[in-house]
Amino acid sequence: MSSVNIKQLAQQLNLSISTVSRALNDGYDINPQTKKKVLELAKKLNYQPNPYASSLRRHRSKTIAVIVPEIANNFFSLAINGIQSAAREKGYHVLIYVTNENDKVESDSLQHVQSGRVDGLLISVSSKTINDEHLLNIQKQGLPIVFFDRVLDEFETAKITTDDFDSGFKATEHLIQQGCKKIAYLLLSKNLSIGTNRMQGY
Repeated sequence: MSSVNIKQLAQQLNLSISTVSRALNDGYDINPQTKKKVLELAKKLNYQPNPYASSLRRHRSKTIAVIVPEIANNFFSLAINGIQSAAREKGYHVLIYVTNENDKVESDSLQHVQSGRVDGLLISVSSKTINDEHLLNIQKQGLPIVFFDRVLDEFETAKITTDDFDSGFKATEHLIQQGCKKIAYLLLSKNLSIGTNRMQGY
């Protein structure tokens, strides 16, 4: 018989995952009746807590998960190299998952991360990712999450991004100041596709 997790308990009780988690951890802000229902079902289904999933992260694996949409792109190759270098200096290992711009693969990768075998997650979401439920479930279990490059704006966590518009503006302004009259520029979209155009200088 497969083990029961917090998400399954929450679904059966029609409660949020965070409510079930707080009830199992004897949270002071949980209604006694709700807490009783959660504990009774957990006992009935033989729920066993995951020791790696506590917010205190006392059982550290010294491993960081990195999820990227692709590795053929030079940006992500450089990012992975930098992450591995920094992690190695601190004695951490890195697990790399490549989604190939597929949100289903991204969700499946997060299932592995959710098992609690990592201490933190760095993620650049796929171009098709619009729902953050799979990430919320992990965050509620206490796993630190950091977005880089591609982010979900509404998701509250640390984000590392670059301002492409501001960078492009400053680069173009610099070229104009250098006397350039015709400027070819590259436009980077969210999907990192590259187009070209021409712009007349003054």
